[in-house]
Amino acid sequence: MANRKKLKLGAMIHGVGGNISAWRHPEVPADASVSFPFYKQQAQTAEAGLFDLVFIADGLYITEKSIPHFLNRFEPMTILSALAAVTSKIGLVGTLSTSYSEPFTVARQFGSLDHISGGRAGWNVVTSPLEGSARNYGKKEHPTHDERYRIAEEYLEVTRGLWDSWEDDAFVRDKKTGVFFDPSKMHRLNHQGTYFSVEGPLNIARSKQGHPVVFQAGSSESGKNLAAKSADAVFTGHETIEEAQAFYREVKARAAALGRSPDDIVIMPGVGPIIGRTEEEAERKYREIAELVSIDKALDYLGRFFEHHDFSRYPLDEPFPDIGDLGSNSFRSGTDKIKRTAREQGLTLREVALRAATPKPEFLGTPEKIADLIERWYREEACDGLIIHSATPGGLRDFVEGVVPILQGKGIYRTEYESDTLRGNLGLPIPANRYALQRAGK
Repeated sequence: MANRKKLKLGAMIHGVGGNISAWRHPEVPADASVSFPFYKQQAQTAEAGLFDLVFIADGLYITEKSIPHFLNRFEPMTILSALAAVTSKIGLVGTLSTSYSEPFTVARQFGSLDHISGGRAGWNVVTSPLEGSARNYGKKEHPTHDERYRIAEEYLEVTRGLWDSWEDDAFVRDKKTGVFFDPSKMHRLNHQGTYFSVEGPLNIARSKQGHPVVFQAGSSESGKNLAAKSADAVFTGHETIEEAQAFYREVKARAAALGRSPDDIVIMPGVGPIIGRTEEEAERKYREIAELVSIDKALDYLGRFFEHHDFSRYPLDEPFPDIGDLGSNSFRSGTDKIKRTAREQGLTLREVALRAATPKPEFLGTPEKIADLIERWYREEACDGLIIHSATPGGLRDFVEGVVPILQGKGIYRTEYESDTLRGNLGLPIPANRYALQRAGK
């Protein structure tokens, strides 16, 4: 514990919220998902709380039944570039799909964000779980779950190779001699693989943090394998500390088995704290959100995880229906857990839908209670840090003002930023340029 990195924190900026009816709350700006002032305020609040990063999630397919936030929201790279100009220390992490994009373009986008922000960019690598995404990209079919992860693995290999196109001292920029760059320090990738053929070089240099930080979100077997092999950090989600500890141990062990240092992969479960000055106030805040969700909307929300399956066809108060393998090619780890929990606890469809739409978080109560829980998760190695979802209006502000000072008092959270790069604040090493290593004979 003595030499362990301090607790890491990230904030998900989620517009009108991940709750399917949160937009109806009187304190939520109804246009928050497309309001730059809202995103700016959230990012600056997180930076005032010395958070490591803000995180922008994304998806590529919607229907009339999607969460309102998903229907009309910023594209991550665009909003993160804007936030780079109004923040100075906090990391800027966005989701981008490896199933529906090209490595050269994505390497250039994140490389550009890394330079714009002074080394604060991070990429949340996803494989796009929703099958409808294929129809928005002219594809005949959505790749299978396992194939999406094979694509992602090669995609990351290509992207990291492109980020090394230029050695760090390649750009001489000597006006007297007229030498702009050293050609011997520019490198073509010449990748020929199963899914991608990319020559290179990339037309932007490495940033001060070397590469953007690579995050991975996915808890299936394929997701854990990709995380252990390729991720710098992992976004995940667990209902109990025991589940989180098991995941933490497994991913760190898999990383070690592949020759990586377990310390070089930061594991950050997502939590949605609901904070009140008293337990009663926190309970009231939860009820305010939960009561905004009708059972019809809850069924819509549940259906999204199962390839937008229509659950309204089943009786509400009978056991959760047997839907076979539905969901296995989308949010596999999440849908498997929903079905398993329903079976083990004998839950009805109504109970499953309402739990999914408005789960009551363990992290509910006073700032002291929340801080004590976080300390336990951290000290008992359920996490290296947490992604804070604002489950209620003002939730991020409540956390920064109420919980952060207590965590600092416990000695587990920073009192000032250690670095001006995301990699530096997360305590991750700068990856050496592969060609510079070759030149040095290493």
